Amino acid sequence: MKKVTKLEKSIEEQIAQYGEKLLFSEAEYNRDNAEDGGYSNYSYWRSTWRSFTKNKVAMFFMYLLIAVLLFTIIQPMLPNQKDPNEIFWVGTAPDMNHRPDSEFWFGTNSTGQDLWSRIWHGTRTSLLIGIVVGFCNAFIGILIGALWGYVRMLDRFLTEVYNVLHNIPNSIVLILISYILKPGVGTMIFAMCVMGWLPMCRFVRNQIVIIRDQEYNLASRCLGTPTFRMITKNLLPYLVSVIMLRIALAIPAAIGSEVFLTYIGLGLPVSIPSLGNLINEGRIVMMSASSRYQIIFPSIVLSAITISFYVIGNSFSDAADPKNHV
Repeated sequence: MKKVTKLEKSIEEQIAQYGEKLLFSEAEYNRDNAEDGGYSNYSYWRSTWRSFTKNKVAMFFMYLLIAVLLFTIIQPMLPNQKDPNEIFWVGTAPDMNHRPDSEFWFGTNSTGQDLWSRIWHGTRTSLLIGIVVGFCNAFIGILIGALWGYVRMLDRFLTEVYNVLHNIPNSIVLILISYILKPGVGTMIFAMCVMGWLPMCRFVRNQIVIIRDQEYNLASRCLGTPTFRMITKNLLPYLVSVIMLRIALAIPAAIGSEVFLTYIGLGLPVSIPSLGNLINEGRIVMMSASSRYQIIFPSIVLSAITISFYVIGNSFSDAADPKNHV
């Protein structure tokens, strides 16, 4: 005999006492309501931006970075700006190591050139190198890394290529290319891009290997989804947050490499101001207390740029994580 629960017994008693109208009521037909469908105005990028703007520190550094970028562009157009390579004279001698004043806001260097103009011209050059190198390395690294992680036939070949290139010291490659080719911005960018894509490539490959065999990817492959669509629609969108972080950190890393090459004497020529050139020039005279401004000003600009990229990259990576969206 089936055991009747207390809940079932209570429902039966209510039906017997009040009838079925207590539990059920007939809904009126409404054609407009019947045609309504489910709709959500959720946007991944709008939600990411909303989450990012809640971080006040990141917003401060983003505004700071935008201000620096804009000022490096408009600075040559401002009135009374000096040529960064012009040597200023006092009588028959160069106006060397002139301390900051109303005429030379950041002073002059050891050859009599205006440090204000050289710093902003150098910032423009270093940012150009850093941004181009960062995005080139990201593009090459993501492309090869995605194929390496998803296409199993390429795994062994690309693994051997990676092992060979990874065991060559990056600094040796930078030094050799900078020594062989003619010094210039193009040479600097090429030297950094030759080996710079390897870390991004390895990182993307490892991330794709983790998620490529999940159920939704297996089902998509069984339905005949092409490789390109699998990578761009199923795999890379899950890596947006970590990829953006790597790109943001690659830009100050490229600027740091330019400073390193200039420090060892293989960077850009003196006629092309850069933050590396300016810091190297300031390092030579930093032991003199009256000339330390020559390394302080470019170091402050370089530190502001690198810290801004780091904070913005970390904050955007957290904001792009769907788990942080509400």
